[in-house]
Amino acid sequence: MSNPNTPVLVGVGQFLNRIDDLDQALEPLEMMLRAVALAERDTGVGDLLPKVRSVRVTRGIWSYENPARSIAERIGAAGAETVGTLIGGNQNQAVVNRTADDILAGRADLVLITGAENGYSANKARKAGRELVQTKAPGTYDFVIGAAQQPEHHEFEVAKGIRQAIQVYPMYDNAIRHERGETLSEHIERVSGLWSRFNDVALDNPNAWVRQDMSAEEIRTASASNRQISFPYTKYMNANMMVDMGAALIMCSVAKARALGIAEERWVYPHVGARGYDHFSASVRENFHSSPGIRITGGRAMELAGIGPDELDFVDLYSCFPSAVQVAAKELGLAEDRPLTVTGGLTFGGGPLNNYVMHSIARTVELLREKPGGWGLITANGGNLYKHVHGIYSSAPPETDFQHINMQDEIDALPSRECLAAYDGEAEIESYTVMYAADEPAIGHVACLTPAGQRTWVNTQDRDLMAAMVTEEFCGRPVTIKDDHLTVAA
Repeated sequence: MSNPNTPVLVGVGQFLNRIDDLDQALEPLEMMLRAVALAERDTGVGDLLPKVRSVRVTRGIWSYENPARSIAERIGAAGAETVGTLIGGNQNQAVVNRTADDILAGRADLVLITGAENGYSANKARKAGRELVQTKAPGTYDFVIGAAQQPEHHEFEVAKGIRQAIQVYPMYDNAIRHERGETLSEHIERVSGLWSRFNDVALDNPNAWVRQDMSAEEIRTASASNRQISFPYTKYMNANMMVDMGAALIMCSVAKARALGIAEERWVYPHVGARGYDHFSASVRENFHSSPGIRITGGRAMELAGIGPDELDFVDLYSCFPSAVQVAAKELGLAEDRPLTVTGGLTFGGGPLNNYVMHSIARTVELLREKPGGWGLITANGGNLYKHVHGIYSSAPPETDFQHINMQDEIDALPSRECLAAYDGEAEIESYTVMYAADEPAIGHVACLTPAGQRTWVNTQDRDLMAAMVTEEFCGRPVTIKDDHLTVAA
């Protein structure tokens, strides 16, 4: 490695604000600053922050206009460039990839990346009828990372009331079960076992939000504290957004790291960054149990890094729901029984909305420092198994300059399905879920394929049918659709 502009991660910080009382609540901007201070301390070098040339903040569910400017002023780097992002769980890795590009090209030499969410205290305040104070952070970013994309849901999904990830990801899992030929009990036992292993990782992660030991049976069994959200998911199989968490990363060039006196044993190198978005909606994808975007993007990233899946020492697959992990593991050639998270995932490690992956990157850096020559893979996902951005890291320096690839043309060339606004006739159930309200089945969302291979959506509120859907396999069953009503063959 001879390029002085080689990008390197030199500092990471994670801040969790566990509160007993709302008077202890901190706004996201303050949590970012706490994480930033921890990241500076992690470099082993003092008085580093005033030298930062660019402050980059991942967009959150807050009202700040330009928090990067406020942070720059607070750390003594008032003249620093300010950068924001669009919404999306993919954005943390996208920012790191863009930052690595900027450092390699000489456009920046010392960059601070941060983000935070206060879902726990905000939820607590809503229940108490209180309003949390949020500092004004006015201004306009110098630039925003990300390009406008299509909406997360197809218009025909929205017409059926399908507007949330919690309605779609369980459909993926039911399709996975059918594709694998599992019974309902075999499937939920396997998936809850996967999630219990994520819980085990959280117990060893000092910055995990949930530190309670949970068995697979506890995770899959509905209870007063673990309500059924959808079929087949309980609360403990959903992302946990009720967290107050912030994280920060410090990136610089190798030359800058040396000039600052940061010890080389603290350096972790991004080797490859990759991007590739699947067809934008479940409505038009080939099926509900695969992701060409993950397969093509991840496969090419590993190829460029010169490694295979078995050579990865640390993996963090984006884990908003179990189906996302299962699909990614299969597409990337990773066995389900190996560790697939370094944090515990968005359920147990904690899911601060768009900022989760910053925590997984920070944890990967910590682990790679302890394993000379080790490799780590981070996958980030925005939307409904849609926007994929990957990063491959190592504690060993790259033999070639950082490589940043976009696999979109190859993915866009893949076939898609036509989705129909309405359909009358014979069809087959492709997948489905039953959504719960007040612990009772409320509505069933059903995706069907016509004999011509088109996809159409149907809802049901038939109580007997919904009761059967959660106890019997309905994927693959023939149905008749007439006037938006579903009749299932006996």
